[in-house]
Amino acid sequence: MAARPPDPESFLPLSPPVLNILLALGGGQLHPYGIMLEIDRRTGGKAVILPGTLYTSIARMLKQRLIEDAPDRPEADDERRRYYRLTDLGRQVVTAEVGRLTALIRVAEEHKLAPGLAVGPGKSDG
Repeated sequence: MAARPPDPESFLPLSPPVLNILLALGGGQLHPYGIMLEIDRRTGGKAVILPGTLYTSIARMLKQRLIEDAPDRPEADDERRRYYRLTDLGRQVVTAEVGRLTALIRVAEEHKLAPGLAVGPGKSDG
């Protein structure tokens, strides 16, 4: 009998480093230094993931099957680099976390705790 796949919601809430790593890999496969650069670029340097945290998080996410080794790699790249990509489960987990955070932002907007922040449908100018 096949094991049931884990419920993506069972991984929530994600820590900021894990969420940032999964979001970075949402754009395609990357090696660890590329992940750090993407997080830095996307956050304007506001989110810094140190190498120890990065490699510990990667090892845990590999074990949880949120990410996997990418089978393809750029041809003109150092063959010692390991590239990672999201698994289907990893994509479901990051999607669930973004949904959870979006719901929290909507509550903050309703209580006027997120001034000027637009999330989309349901936003009121109140």
